[in-house]
Amino acid sequence: MTAKDQRIHLFLVDDDAVFLKSLEIEFSEAGEFIISTFATGELCIAHLDKNPDIIILDYLLNGIDRDAMHGIDTLDQIKTYDDTIPVIMLSGQDSIDVAINCMHHKAYDYVVKSETAFVRLRNNITAALHLKKTERTLKWFVDRM
Repeated sequence: MTAKDQRIHLFLVDDDAVFLKSLEIEFSEAGEFIISTFATGELCIAHLDKNPDIIILDYLLNGIDRDAMHGIDTLDQIKTYDDTIPVIMLSGQDSIDVAINCMHHKAYDYVVKSETAFVRLRNNITAALHLKKTERTLKWFVDRM
C-alpha cells in the first residue's frame, strides 16, 4: 500500500462556492486528503459510493436553490446509507438550538463558520477518525470473545 492510498477521503458539502473553495484549498495544502466537493446535498448523496472517510456538511444548503435538500435531510440520508461515516455540520448560525438539532440527527459535531473554523474542523477530523479506529479495534476484540 502506498502513502497515497492512506490519505483521508474527505467530502466537503457547501452551497457557498467561495467558502467551499477556501476549505478545499486549506485541506489540499495538508496533502493528507483526497477531497471531493459538492454544492448540494443531492450531489453528496449521489457519490456516497466513493466511501468518504469523513464529511463536512453545511447546515443550510438552500442558499442558492430554495428547493435544494437541507443539510439535516442530507445528514439523515448519509446516516441511512452508512451510520459509521462521521459528519461534521458547519453553519454560519451560532445557535445552540441548531447545534442540538444536528447532534440529535447523529452529527459528530457542529462547527460555526468563523476565523477558527478550519482549526476546529482539523481537530474534529483527527478526533473522529481516532474514535472510528478505536471502535473498529474494540469490535475486533469483541468479535473474538
